[in-house]
Amino acid sequence: MKLLFFTDTHIRGTTPKNRKDNLTETLEEKFLEVIKLAEIHKVDYILHGGDLFDRPDISPSIVRRFAIILRKFNAPIYAIAGNHDTFGHNPNTIHRTMLGIFDAINLINIIGREETIILEKNNIKVQLTGQPYVYDLDSDPKRSGYIIDRIENKVDYSIHMVHGMLLNKPFIEGIPYTLVDDIDKTKADITLSGHYHSGFGVVTKNDKYFINPGSLIRITNSLREIDRTPKIVLIDFSNGINVDMIPLNTAKPGKEVLDRKQIELSMFRKEKINKFKQSIDETSSFNKLDINHILEGITINDGVSKEIKEEAIRRITQAQMSYREDEN
Repeated sequence: MKLLFFTDTHIRGTTPKNRKDNLTETLEEKFLEVIKLAEIHKVDYILHGGDLFDRPDISPSIVRRFAIILRKFNAPIYAIAGNHDTFGHNPNTIHRTMLGIFDAINLINIIGREETIILEKNNIKVQLTGQPYVYDLDSDPKRSGYIIDRIENKVDYSIHMVHGMLLNKPFIEGIPYTLVDDIDKTKADITLSGHYHSGFGVVTKNDKYFINPGSLIRITNSLREIDRTPKIVLIDFSNGINVDMIPLNTAKPGKEVLDRKQIELSMFRKEKINKFKQSIDETSSFNKLDINHILEGITINDGVSKEIKEEAIRRITQAQMSYREDEN
C-alpha cells in the first residue's frame, strides 16, 4: 500500500503582493505535478493535511477550476479541515464551506474528529484518523488532539493527521505550539501535520514518525520560505514503513517567485513607528506632553509613509476629542 501526503495548498484566486507570479496558475501546475507523481508511484490513497482553501467562501469559479483538477486523481482523497477552511476556526461550520461541498459530492472525504477509517490494500490494513484545526488545539496541556490512544483490532499501521502547530523544536514565545516530545506517547505509527508552513521534514522517535513537509505553496516571503522547496510525502507500507520526501520540479527557486521588497518596506515602517513610540515612552510625563509636538513630529518625518501619517493624525485627533468630551 502506498499513500501520498501534502498539505496547506491555500487555493485562492488572487496573488499576494509578495509573489511575482500568478499564484492560481502556479497552484494549478503544482497540483498537476502531484497528480502525476501519484500516477508514477501507483499511489492507492491521497492524504491532505488541511487548508485546502485559503478561505471557506472562495469564489465558485476558482472552486470549479480546482474541482476539475482534483477529479484527475485516480485514488481516493482523505483530508482534514484547516483553520482557513472553516468559519471562525470552527470545524462544525464545514457544511457551509467550499470544502464541505467537495465532501458532499464525494470529491474529497473529510475525516471527522471522532471518525476512524480503515484503508486496505494487499492484506495491509491502516487505521486513519484526523484532528481538524480548533483554536485551543495547542493550548491543551494533555495534547489530546495529537495523541491516539486506541488502535483497532487487526490493524497493521496507524496514521493520524493533525492541522496544528506541531514542531520539532521550541518556537516564538507567546505563540501556542506543540513539540514532538510532547506527544511521543501516541500509539499512531505516523503523525502527519500541517499548519506550520515551513515544515520540519521527518522526525523519528520511539519507532514512530512525525512528518510535516511544509506547505505546497509559499505564501510568505520570509528568508526561510525563499530557501525552501515545496515537497510531498510518499509513504510505502509494502515492506514495513518507508517514507520519502519528494521535491516538486514545478516549484521555482524562491527568489524567482517571492518578492522581498514589500516585507523590507514593512519592516522599515515598523522600525520607524517603534522609534516614534519609544520617544513617547521615554517622555518624563505623558500628561504634560504637547500633542501638537507629536503631530508635528509625525508630519515632518520623511521615513513614514503618507498613509501612516494620516492614520496617526486621525487617531490622535479622535483621542484628543474624546478626552475633551470627557472633561466637559
